[in-house]
Amino acid sequence: MANPLYARMQATAARLIKSYGQAGTATRIAPPDPVNGGDPVGTAYPATLVPMSYAQKYIDGTNITTADREVYISSVGLAIEPGPGDIVTAGGKTFNIIAADPNNYDGITNVVFIVQGRIAP
Repeated sequence: MANPLYARMQATAARLIKSYGQAGTATRIAPPDPVNGGDPVGTAYPATLVPMSYAQKYIDGTNITTADREVYISSVGLAIEPGPGDIVTAGGKTFNIIAADPNNYDGITNVVFIVQGRIAP
């Protein structure tokens, strides 16, 4: 059973992201068919998100660079759980997801998705 505390936290996160965020997309890239080959296929899912610069103390130049963004994605209504290998688009910029934290404390409710996005080449 879902903990009501996490449902309230999810609602609060969704409200704040909706107020201060922007519309974007989270794109899942499906690999080509192993038998028939072909090109990878991307499926875009609409998302509400907030891309922010990392605090200077976290930037080490290797794991987190100055071009990386910490992207908060509302979990409400998002059909996928963004993770490494996915792509996030916000404000006309495309970010490859390097690392992800679903903030799922009870194993049921995803409060908010926090991902590390690196600007795609």
